[in-house]
Amino acid sequence: MRDYIVTLMVFACVPLILRKPFFGILVWSWLSLMNPHRLGWGFATEMPFAQIVAVTLILSLLIAREVKPLSTLPLTWLLAFWWFWWFVTTLTAFYPAAAWEEWDRTWRILLLTFLMIALLTTRERIDALVWVIVLSLGFYGVKGGIFTVLGGGVNHVNGPPGSFISGNNEIGIALVMTVPMIRYLQLVSASRWIRLGMLVIMVLTLMAIFGTQSRGALVGMLAMTLYLAVKSRNKAGLLLLFVFAIPLGLMTMPESWYSRMDSMQAYQQDASAQGRINAWWTAWHVALDHPLVGGGANMFNRETYALYAPNPQNVLDVHSIYFEALGEHGFVGLFTFLGIGFGALVTLNQVIRFAKSNPALDWMRDLASMIYVSLIGYATSGLFLGLSMFDYYYMLIAITIGLAGLTRRYARDGVPTIDNPPGVCLDVAGDRRRAAGTVLAGRRLPLGGLVRAANWFTRL
Repeated sequence: MRDYIVTLMVFACVPLILRKPFFGILVWSWLSLMNPHRLGWGFATEMPFAQIVAVTLILSLLIAREVKPLSTLPLTWLLAFWWFWWFVTTLTAFYPAAAWEEWDRTWRILLLTFLMIALLTTRERIDALVWVIVLSLGFYGVKGGIFTVLGGGVNHVNGPPGSFISGNNEIGIALVMTVPMIRYLQLVSASRWIRLGMLVIMVLTLMAIFGTQSRGALVGMLAMTLYLAVKSRNKAGLLLLFVFAIPLGLMTMPESWYSRMDSMQAYQQDASAQGRINAWWTAWHVALDHPLVGGGANMFNRETYALYAPNPQNVLDVHSIYFEALGEHGFVGLFTFLGIGFGALVTLNQVIRFAKSNPALDWMRDLASMIYVSLIGYATSGLFLGLSMFDYYYMLIAITIGLAGLTRRYARDGVPTIDNPPGVCLDVAGDRRRAAGTVLAGRRLPLGGLVRAANWFTRL
């Protein structure tokens, strides 16, 4: 039944994508982050839904001719060079077949990222994408949080099988990055019920992070918590949340969780930690031997370890976004990857400074601050996890460039005196108006939600 539901939903969206190209970005993001087809057991699990949506999106763009010139920010150029350098290192890879297989996924992620950059031109669109992110990954936060509380944290929280976030480490870093995005929606929502709902989702997502039993996710959560307290408005309420949620998580977890976390201190005796250090040395030696291009994607295998590893018998995935970039793409690739992350943080700080002086742009300041925290979570968790081509990360980079584009427009044309809230995005998330319907023949009909949904769709 799940297979049929997901298939019907995706194909029902095709006409909407042809009508509104940006709707394709939303559907593709939902498929990439939530992977709803992976929750089935039949034919839908292997259906190329993301490719179908991407092709439809491109066709829609050709019809609508909506794509505008890309932003000329340095961050955009760095992202373009990263795409080019991936192609170069794929041409020179140690293992061409494996590298081209990874390239097939990489170029699609970066293509959709640039399409996002071209289409994220309004607040309505940016908020719509944030809602898709929160609902897609918040689903696993709520599900994993309940699973952790009811099960006492004995079993690991994992993501949908066959996806980017299938493992406990991968879903852990995704949830760490999502908590600040949930906080953003809580900050900008006027509805008490939406704010309460986001609070519940945040608490359960924090519990799910504990439940992953991922040491990298724990490090990321600690860094994310610190920066979230610094960057967020209403710090007292947020600190109260953490004072409640973190002890609750610690009390829920079993003794095995504490033993696993303690292994970070006694890493000399931990086989997993030693395997990661061995992989990092392997990446370093490959980069020294091939400083410009590295060994290419998917180079961490027995053959490479036999040549470059201190311990050739201990073959393990690299488990670090930084050593992954270094080993596979050389020092040029590493500095480019670091430049994208650093450039995004600098750009977000510029957006925050620009928005701070105008109350109409509180939403922009809040969103930039929360993306900043999400990127800090990714950067710290990524010390122990190899996800340098994580599509979620590049979505946040695209939103960052979109916010920077809006600041340029506002600096040129003036900041709007009244910030019009996006249709469904914030009407559902807290429109203060109590109009629940429309008036027809003297009677009030409960059609207000449908009307707002139609208005929202026309504004995308």
